[in-house]
Amino acid sequence: MNIGWIGTGIMGASMAGRLQAAGHALSVYNRTRSKAEALLGGTASWCDSPAEVASKAEIVFTIVGHPRDVEEVYLGGKGILSSKGVCRIVVDMTTSRPSLARIISEKAALLSIESLDAPVSGGDVGARNGTLAIMVGGRKAVFEEILPLFQLMGKNISFMGTAGAGQHTKMCNQILVAGTMVGICESLLYAVKLGLDQQSVFEIVAKGLAGSNLLNVFGPRISQGDFAPGFFIEHFIKDMGIALSEAEAAGLSLPGLAVVHQLYVAAKAQGRARSGTQALYLALKSINGMG
Repeated sequence: MNIGWIGTGIMGASMAGRLQAAGHALSVYNRTRSKAEALLGGTASWCDSPAEVASKAEIVFTIVGHPRDVEEVYLGGKGILSSKGVCRIVVDMTTSRPSLARIISEKAALLSIESLDAPVSGGDVGARNGTLAIMVGGRKAVFEEILPLFQLMGKNISFMGTAGAGQHTKMCNQILVAGTMVGICESLLYAVKLGLDQQSVFEIVAKGLAGSNLLNVFGPRISQGDFAPGFFIEHFIKDMGIALSEAEAAGLSLPGLAVVHQLYVAAKAQGRARSGTQALYLALKSINGMG
């Protein structure tokens, strides 16, 4: 198949690469062309705009940074929906606003284009290994058509309901990640302050009730001083902001999430916006005067 792919960042490049490795030709666009070079060295062809991608590919996937980027990619002057090309299905895998997913679905329908919102969880490791969790909103029949492509990128794939349902499910995921991540960072900070070996602490608690995929991924990175991004702090702040906004609109109070959100805002203020989410450890270390 000739598939359109827009967004070749830390996760997008790996996800697109898995489709390419399965034999699909890609029409690719990214704001920074150099980040798409690995794909262009294979069967991918470069496009100068999202509209050009949509003119060449029946199915177009997108995974960009922020809701404003999603709006530009779909609804901008040179966006996917700026004209009717050969595109018949769009799949946004960005973590974005549920309300925007519904708007895209409505605008796409006017052009007889089907739309799915399909945010993912699993970070850079899941993207490289094809083990992402993918949560999907839209029409069930369209989900079933795209499922073989999803299966190249993820292992746990669920249809969650109508347009926007995938994004709401991702908000549930991010609320859980936020609470767990602050627990991991505070636990390992406590360990070092009290003179324990972080790696030893991680290894034993990971085998008990506190064990989790997040701990298994980020515990070793923190103990080894690896704060490179698998997912940017600034993008996680965006996700938590969406969740808090959606919760407020629903009349729901999430005080734990609000606290973690502010801790990450503090980490960003310390210059760590483009660090990995595990760099919250460094922010907490600084708050405690530990360097």
